[in-house]
Amino acid sequence: MRYLFTCLSGLIFGFGLTLSGMLNPYKVHAFLDISRNWDPSLAFVMIGGILITIFGFRLTFKRPKPIHEENFYLPIYKNIDFKLIGGSAIFGIGWGIGGLCPGPSIAILSSNFFPSIIFTISMLIGLFLGKKLIN
Repeated sequence: MRYLFTCLSGLIFGFGLTLSGMLNPYKVHAFLDISRNWDPSLAFVMIGGILITIFGFRLTFKRPKPIHEENFYLPIYKNIDFKLIGGSAIFGIGWGIGGLCPGPSIAILSSNFFPSIIFTISMLIGLFLGKKLIN
């Protein structure tokens, strides 16, 4: 059942990305470029995601334990340090330049959009290099 719910959540997420148009890197660029034809649709997608997450967390944490696990796995490291700020900045720069983040970049691969193939391979190389440099 755990894998079924994992698959179902991935399908819902992918469908939501597709339905909202967030697989189109130009939508992200139009959101970030406020000097021209600004497109606020990404803000609505983010706000919708945040509201659903708040509601979901409140329901989830009323339970003594998750449905398919023995306990909750929550982050224990809560410090804001240089690695967090630097990594967030680098992620944001890459997201702004490429117009894609990890979820949409993988989802868009199904459409044979060639730049997304290059982006996703480069992202995976960056993940590998980051892991090697940090550890």
